[in-house]
Amino acid sequence: MSLTAIPRAKGAVPGLGHIPRLLRDPLAVLRSLHAEGPVLRLNVGPMPIVVATSASTVHEVLVKQGKAFRKGRIFDRVRPLVGNGLGTAEGPTHIRNRRLIQPMFYKERLAGYAEVMSERAETLARSWSAGQQIDVNQVMSRYAIETLSATLFSTDIGGQAVESVREDLPIILKNMLRRALAPKVMDSWPIWRQFDKSAARMRRVIDEVITQTRASDPEARTDLLSLLLSARDETGAGLTDEEVRDELTTMLFAGTETTASTLAWALHHLAEHPDIERGVLDEIDKVVGNRPVTFADVPQLPSITRVLDEALRLHGVVSLMRRTTEPVTIGGYALPAETEVLISLYALHRNPELYPDPDRFDPDRWLPEQVAQRPREHAVPFGAGNRKCMGDKFSWMEATITMATILPRWELRVVPGTKAPTEAKSSMAHPTRMPMTVYPRQR
Repeated sequence: MSLTAIPRAKGAVPGLGHIPRLLRDPLAVLRSLHAEGPVLRLNVGPMPIVVATSASTVHEVLVKQGKAFRKGRIFDRVRPLVGNGLGTAEGPTHIRNRRLIQPMFYKERLAGYAEVMSERAETLARSWSAGQQIDVNQVMSRYAIETLSATLFSTDIGGQAVESVREDLPIILKNMLRRALAPKVMDSWPIWRQFDKSAARMRRVIDEVITQTRASDPEARTDLLSLLLSARDETGAGLTDEEVRDELTTMLFAGTETTASTLAWALHHLAEHPDIERGVLDEIDKVVGNRPVTFADVPQLPSITRVLDEALRLHGVVSLMRRTTEPVTIGGYALPAETEVLISLYALHRNPELYPDPDRFDPDRWLPEQVAQRPREHAVPFGAGNRKCMGDKFSWMEATITMATILPRWELRVVPGTKAPTEAKSSMAHPTRMPMTVYPRQR
């Protein structure tokens, strides 16, 4: 069984394949793929990678034939660095641990986390001053890390862990994708020294907090670490300390990057579209008024949800990787076992057939009548099937509470003459910098 029948994407160079194009502008390459076909072949040097770009082929890989796939090459490289949490675990381990962790994101738990998020958002809003210039991407990254840490660790035990996460997680996120893509022969190179130091320190500190929490009656606590330590499966067995550490690490990676980047882009786009911003503010005034935002307010703020959905469509997870475990047919093409498959969400979410004028920021695309006109699987920003991120409601709740707290108090405006350039850092289409000035809201 050969992959040569699958059309090869344009721009390959003899011997190097598509590496020069990918190095020059990876986002442009991924974005262009939908125009060439629903299934394509990229060559990274001698290694062929099959790319699914359409809503139907992405659905085949993630859901319809999901059992014929497992995580791919990148995750094999990431696993020794970040552990074997839900993001990297396979088979029975993934199924068991997912069932243990799922109740931590049920509605009654989310209500408790919302209180922490609202307090953190209030603190952030009070920290700014009139005319202050901030890098919104950096501010939101730090805010997301500190907010998630406040829900992960109890305040009386987890102070040291929060400090380590605040210092080390940005370094890990910045370099993790580069480290995963680098050949194993480069693992001992000095360029990874800072990354290895931060990863080791964060693991060590988290291990220490796990030991302290387990000795302090976690059954009486409601932070996520204590809930992980108290979880039991149908046999009465719980997670080992190592498994708990891996799941905490996974939550830190998954629960900060997406939230921070989406918040930064949402605030940036609203600054460029004051008419949309006015509609959001009117809704916040009507639902929340002058009091702190609560868990009950979140579903009553659909305009913020639409803004976040549109920001995530434009700037969300760039791609996902899978590997076939058996022969499978995708989009009419036969794939042998052990084929690397890339799911180009960047191509899918900017497909003009699904989203006319796809580069335009338009939250009305997410009005129910607009969504009903697109295929059911048109948007998968958090994945789909049994590998879908279970923390999606957690992240969206945090982002909604943050927006509803900040916007009535502060008017954020782009610093004249500046842009927000984008790079594919880690899994997201991040802004490299996003300078904005905050002004007191006049309403």
